[in-house]
Amino acid sequence: MGCCTGRCSLICLCALQLLSALERQIFDFLGFQWAPILGNFLHIIVVILGLFGTIQYRPRYIVVYTVWTALWVTWNVFIICFYLEVGGLSKDTDLMTFNISVHRSWWREHGPGCVRRVLPPSAHGMMDDYTYVSVTGCIVDFQYLEVIHSAVQILLSLVGFVYACYVISIFMEEEDTFDFIGGLDARSYYQDHVELKPVNLRALRSAPTCTVTAWSLPLMAQAQRKTTSDDRLPDRWGWPSTALP
Repeated sequence: MGCCTGRCSLICLCALQLLSALERQIFDFLGFQWAPILGNFLHIIVVILGLFGTIQYRPRYIVVYTVWTALWVTWNVFIICFYLEVGGLSKDTDLMTFNISVHRSWWREHGPGCVRRVLPPSAHGMMDDYTYVSVTGCIVDFQYLEVIHSAVQILLSLVGFVYACYVISIFMEEEDTFDFIGGLDARSYYQDHVELKPVNLRALRSAPTCTVTAWSLPLMAQAQRKTTSDDRLPDRWGWPSTALP
């Protein structure tokens, strides 16, 4: 295949997905977002598997990548609904941290143009609580940054899904063509068209054999000499010529 085919396009898409997933994983680690961290980790593994299957012509690996792509789109749609508070979801809950900590998205305090200020705690609070941190001046709110990240993942996944299906169909067609030519059916073709005849072992066993040993060589030479002397023609006087010793 040439570099302008769907296979090379899928390789490039997998590379872009790896870069975007690694970038997202870094910021999720900084924000202690354990649910997205787990999802990104699985996504990276499956994308590497799909990339390997595309390079090595393994359609089964690409099928796994295709199924995961559909699940990944669903997960990112849920993240968008979570940060936009659709369907009763709230971005202020601890759902993304599995209720282990009160950390939020890293972009909440470190977004573009954000100024973070720590306010004095009240008598009933703790210093590390996010209610006592003031963030002002953000150009883009953190929930929209998270939505943008998820939207990019959905776009790459949808395009990758289409190209993965296309590459799988190409691989299947090539395997069918190879089978039609006889690449995989050579053994069955040989068995169908070559007639094998049984060998009669009894006939082989009953066939006469000739064994020459060292003791039989003088006897064979004497018999040959006798046959030669008997077959000589008589001379002109009618007497057979004498054999030279």
